[in-house]
Amino acid sequence: MKSPIRMLFLAAALLFSGSALADADDAKWINKCIADNKDEGAKASVVRKYCECMNDKMDSNETQSISQWEKSHPKEMKECEIKAGWK
Repeated sequence: MKSPIRMLFLAAALLFSGSALADADDAKWINKCIADNKDEGAKASVVRKYCECMNDKMDSNETQSISQWEKSHPKEMKECEIKAGWK
């Protein structure tokens, strides 16, 4: 039988590794979104905030890029434009 402390440590390790993978995947999609929007005339900080917002609104199992997904989600796009201060 495994000790409760060992089981807790194992659960924490699994949680952290899943979180790290999700963060790396999120960063990949956010950076792609930033590259897709670099010539749209907004400041880099605004584009980053917009892309992070859009990424947060997407399901973690989504396979489309943020730039593809936003085309079929105008409500979320508008919310993120406002949040980011996109003019």
